[in-house]
Amino acid sequence: MTTESDNPCLACGACCAAFRVSFYWGEAEERGLPERLTEPVQRWFACMAGTNQARPRCVALQGEVGGPVACTAYAQRPTPCREVEAGDDKCGQARVIHGLAPLTQVR
Repeated sequence: MTTESDNPCLACGACCAAFRVSFYWGEAEERGLPERLTEPVQRWFACMAGTNQARPRCVALQGEVGGPVACTAYAQRPTPCREVEAGDDKCGQARVIHGLAPLTQVR
């Protein structure tokens, strides 16, 4: 079982509530991402539902930012979600947006 000390993302969720998560529309089907969790952006692109808002928050995020959180679509998450790593630039930006202290690169 992965714990918060093993994975600081389990106690954060800031990236899931800071950016639009857009990707090539066909990726959702390839990964088995449920259609209810995506919305169209334009002809060839979709995004995680809820992330194309002025105050983004992915509908797959369970819990509150800064507290215990989980992604309900973790195994099917699209490429942009897979590319963010704890402590990287995107992580740092998201944490600042939500008033959380930055992490050091985790590896």
